[in-house]
Amino acid sequence: MKDFKARVFQDERKSVTVFYGLCKGCGFCTQKCPVKAIKFSEKDLGIYYLPTVEVDIKKCIACGLCELTCPDCALRVEKV
Repeated sequence: MKDFKARVFQDERKSVTVFYGLCKGCGFCTQKCPVKAIKFSEKDLGIYYLPTVEVDIKKCIACGLCELTCPDCALRVEKV
């Protein structure tokens, strides 16, 4: 399915995958992130052609709250 593309944000210790084909731009993850590492993208669109999110991997602490909060499983957080 071509719309089920993903974007991976990663560094040497963690990885956050955003599945654009699942993200509906609800913003729950941006509200729950304790370090404000998630924001709406200015160029990438999600499932309803609404802005999807992008992750500032340098700020991210890989707590997983965004993954737990997302109602559509559009985020995956992994510690490498």
